[in-house]
Amino acid sequence: MKKVALLRGVTPVCKNKIPKMSYLAEILTKAGLTSVQTYIQSGNIICETDLSDEKLSQLIHITIKDKIGADLAVILKNQPELEQAVSENPFDEGYDLSRIHLVFTNGELNVEKLNALLQQDFADEELRRDSQCLYMYLPREASKKKLNTNYLEKQLGITATMRKLSVVSRLSEM
Repeated sequence: MKKVALLRGVTPVCKNKIPKMSYLAEILTKAGLTSVQTYIQSGNIICETDLSDEKLSQLIHITIKDKIGADLAVILKNQPELEQAVSENPFDEGYDLSRIHLVFTNGELNVEKLNALLQQDFADEELRRDSQCLYMYLPREASKKKLNTNYLEKQLGITATMRKLSVVSRLSEM
């Protein structure tokens, strides 16, 4: 089955840097995954495997930690989930599509905490929810950027990763 792994915490420098995506694909192939592809430097991996999500997540995490030294959380999705997330985008053409971000987690969201968060006023920024993920609209001109992955993780008690709508759309097609 085709799986998409979204790495949380990849940085361009320092301890969580992935030197080259081609190297990442190489070490994951050697670890036993097949048809490994990567997409852009932020840590998006497409592979084929029969492993359970838990075992796949562990394999990717441990392989990266052992071979590269980066300690990254792994959020797993399948292509139909990504396709659904793209199709459920709640922001219409009146929004700058390049400023729409999708937030994914492996865990369940606490409904009470999420509902409280969805009721908050984030000024120019917007937070919405659908069946597969959270959606954030983060306009360039927003005076106070409050919405980000760290904020959501702290408020909701989850591990999450964020991708632009265009990236999720591309991953759903690969």
